[in-house]
Order: sequence, then C-alpha cells, then structure tokens
Amino acid sequence: MGLDMYAYATTAKVDSPTDFEVEDYRLFHSWRRHPDLNDWMEALYTSKGGNKVFNCAAVVLTASDIDLLEKEVVNNRLAETAFLLFGKNDGCDIEDDLEFIAKARNELGNQRTVFYTAWW
Repeated sequence: MGLDMYAYATTAKVDSPTDFEVEDYRLFHSWRRHPDLNDWMEALYTSKGGNKVFNCAAVVLTASDIDLLEKEVVNNRLAETAFLLFGKNDGCDIEDDLEFIAKARNELGNQRTVFYTAWW
C-alpha cells in the first residue's frame, strides 16, 4: 500500500466542491507518499462538506485555498503526519509543493478548475 496523489485541471463545469465526477480533465502534478500534504487536503475536503473516507475522493482547490497552502508550505506549517504505510516527510517536499502551487495558479488563471485526489 502506498499513497499516490494527483492534481488535475478541467474546463468542465464542476457543481460541487467535493465528491463530483468529471470526464474531461488532465493531470498536471503528482506526488508519491507526501502524507503531510494529503492530510492538509483531507482537512480542506472535510471543511468543504466532504464526508467520505478520503481515498479516491476529490476536492476543488480555489485561489484562496492555494494561497493558504502556500503560507503553510513556506512557513513549514503542514502538520507532521507519520503513517507507516505512507512514509514520513523529511522536508524535501517544499520545492515540489511550491512548483505545484505555481502550476495550480496558472491553471486557475486560465479559467480551469483545479482539484486534488489521492489513492491509497
């Protein structure tokens, strides 16, 4: 078991911030075993009304979500999560997270909906 994490963009109409389905989307970023980020996304999912187990569930990321994530990443405030099967972060993900944030802003700037999902 692992933790595979994905960020997608779509031009399709998304009518819910969580638990939606779209057919036309494209992958623009992925991670492997970054449990701190996944837990942050799960908390966001729950705050937006998601109530399923956060496995293969989707959450829309808005510009304000991306801004908040950037603050957490830059200030090294993603809550530390150590789940044996998902691995443990060692701080080397910051540059990759900032790359994702830049890509997400670009997608949002091009009028696409950005969403995140993970599979474990």
